[in-house]
Amino acid sequence: MLKIGIVGLPNVGKSTLFNALTKASVPAENYPFCTVDPSVGVVGVPDERLEKLAALSQSEKVIPAAIEFVDIAGLVKGASEGEGLGNQFLSHIREVDAILEMVRFFDDPDISHVHGVVDPVRDIEIVNLELILADRAQVMARREKLVRDARAGVKDAIAEDAVLVKIEQTLSAGELARARGLSDEELESVQHLNLLTLKPILYCFNSKSGGHNLNELADGRAEKAYELVKSLGASFVFVDAATEQELNDVAGEDKQMFRQEFGVQEDGLVELIRGAYKILGLITFFTTGADESRAWTISCGAAAPEAGAAIHGDFRDKFIRAEVVPWDKLLAAGSRAAAREQALVRTEGKEYIVADGDVMVFLHS
Repeated sequence: MLKIGIVGLPNVGKSTLFNALTKASVPAENYPFCTVDPSVGVVGVPDERLEKLAALSQSEKVIPAAIEFVDIAGLVKGASEGEGLGNQFLSHIREVDAILEMVRFFDDPDISHVHGVVDPVRDIEIVNLELILADRAQVMARREKLVRDARAGVKDAIAEDAVLVKIEQTLSAGELARARGLSDEELESVQHLNLLTLKPILYCFNSKSGGHNLNELADGRAEKAYELVKSLGASFVFVDAATEQELNDVAGEDKQMFRQEFGVQEDGLVELIRGAYKILGLITFFTTGADESRAWTISCGAAAPEAGAAIHGDFRDKFIRAEVVPWDKLLAAGSRAAAREQALVRTEGKEYIVADGDVMVFLHS
């Protein structure tokens, strides 16, 4: 299961977002370090396609794809040197697949900011610098351990050290390691280090219903934040975490009406999860039948046997072929039998690259 860590400075809305995502109850008081231990919640990925397929198949069970979100207590300046709860937080981030960096994007005198004034660029740079410093210390320590083997001519040690030299140079220049553009082979050689700055980062700009949101003010702070995120090769989403949390208690049919009252037209949580899938290079395929309809998460570019492995190892190891039909064409046909009669169901082999939204049946020996 995918694991995404929610990080940021103290008191920027991390726990509020976590509550909204997971409908869990963790402390979200208006002061730093209210979340001392990481809270973990498994979130079903909203997908209208799955609901429609389940209705078509009259499935007894509907199982969405899932993401595990980890609410990590606020980083502060100096965390890499042990300030705040320092390395304890950083170690939790190392265990995730991607980082969701929460950034406050509104002015409100009633909600304190750890640095007094709301400045997204400064906040992003503080958090990123702590990740950079932590990684640099880890890279230097790893290189020290490789010295003996590298001098002895051990090829793997020499190769890994060469990659670490590149990463150390990048980090020393104050840049995230992702900026180095390492090859797949180079990345594999240092994968065991779980470097923070090699993880994809999605920036989440936390706005506030009825507040003074920076994207609505003409003071340049929003534009500078956009430019910084773009320069980092990353992307961002807007979420009104407090409103989304309040909407947890509203029945589904009433949510849109309340959204209009709050002035929040889009479901920020859906956009956030879509953004997470995008930065991780993930797509969804489906299986559907009377017993269950289910969404499966795989990497973009995965071949049919790899997709089958998400269900069971035999579907990869003993793969023969897969029957494939796009979800929308299956719905339009009205049934799998009708889709087959209309020649919409294709038979694909081992080389087939799965497309987002494919409905699949695997045949194996």
